Amino acid sequence: MEVNRQKVIATGKGLIRPECVVAHKSGLLFAPYWRNKGGISVITPAGQTYHIQSKGETRNSDSAIRANGLALENGGSFLIAHLGSTQGAVYRFFADGTVETVTDTVDGAPMPPANFVTGDSKGRHWITVSTTKIPRALDYIPNANTGFIALHTNGETRIVADGLGYTNECLLSEDERTLWVNETFARRLTAFDIVGDTLTNRRTIAEFGAGTFPDGITPAIDGSLFVTSIVSNRVLRVWPDGRIETVLEDSDPEHLAWVEAAFRAGEMDRPHLDTLKSKMLKNISNLAFGGADLKTAYLGCLLGDSIAAFKSPVAGRALPHWSCDLGPLARYLEDDT
Repeated sequence: MEVNRQKVIATGKGLIRPECVVAHKSGLLFAPYWRNKGGISVITPAGQTYHIQSKGETRNSDSAIRANGLALENGGSFLIAHLGSTQGAVYRFFADGTVETVTDTVDGAPMPPANFVTGDSKGRHWITVSTTKIPRALDYIPNANTGFIALHTNGETRIVADGLGYTNECLLSEDERTLWVNETFARRLTAFDIVGDTLTNRRTIAEFGAGTFPDGITPAIDGSLFVTSIVSNRVLRVWPDGRIETVLEDSDPEHLAWVEAAFRAGEMDRPHLDTLKSKMLKNISNLAFGGADLKTAYLGCLLGDSIAAFKSPVAGRALPHWSCDLGPLARYLEDDT
């Protein structure tokens, strides 16, 4: 369904690279903020926008926090997947802008730029690294295979799955027995069984065709998964049997053909991601269900300066952070008009 057939709204303003949106039951939205030293943007139910600037210093070669994936924690802190230019990390970012390092190594070596992080009920952190190539654009290729998933637990971080085709967002099942991950340039949605502190039984849930580069992933209440595609601005609904339904799309055929040709030739680069030819949406990278009925689909967009949203045909599954204690973040709800 094309975007002009949907009622797409926007909220917030002045955002810088809001790649990953996190929605809370209070109506607050959170997204990365890349200006100056970096930080997090807070969007209130009335659309007011606040930016929490980082007060911390990274321990690697980057002087600013470059949040890619976000995970809201109980008490109002965030886990941040730091997408540095040459090195990555997972940081804990507090509501006052202070920062502490959770991990910046993997298997005893410096962590490459990190894409996404999510926590589980056991206090473990699942981390994706899209590629070990520097710059990352060297792996915008069909046979990308340097991505990996790492697990941080008991003070150590180690690789638990590798050889992946540009790992992006990952998602835990409600019972935490399955982990799904998007392989953006391998164009597939992959699943693993979680057994103890290991990932086993790797399998392909869905393979995507021309113009689809899967990035974000989030669950619906009925067991389907919503997957977002960069470049084509597609929102796809993937069923457990691999069936794929297009929910929303905002793309220009000529632009998409240009990117597709470059990708197949192994010549895709930053301009193919940073050039827009869409009507409204600005390179969808993520989807978060929110609203009172969990049917408002908020879209993280790499090139957006606000958060786009549309009404979903099905409600999302409430993720663990949905009802967490906001701690000092609750002050953004005061006098919200």
